[in-house]
Amino acid sequence: MLPVILFSGTSHMHIAAVGWIYVVLMMAITEESVIAAIMTFFFYGVLPVSIIVYVAGTGSRKRRRQQEQLQAMQERQQAEQNDTPQAH
Repeated sequence: MLPVILFSGTSHMHIAAVGWIYVVLMMAITEESVIAAIMTFFFYGVLPVSIIVYVAGTGSRKRRRQQEQLQAMQERQQAEQNDTPQAH
């Protein structure tokens, strides 16, 4: 349904997102036609919640990417130090 497990540290926001999806599902069930129900669920529920979850996860994705880059740079430096001959 939604990638709510992908971002740690924003669990309170995920609880609110799941609650909102439930409310919108109940709204969609009361619609008179199936098409209206699908549109209600998508435009009032899935689309806004996915945008909010994506925006809220931007900081953690940025931190994770920076940490991976730092780790890769440290591994390269370590490999270069191990490859260079040491004079005695």
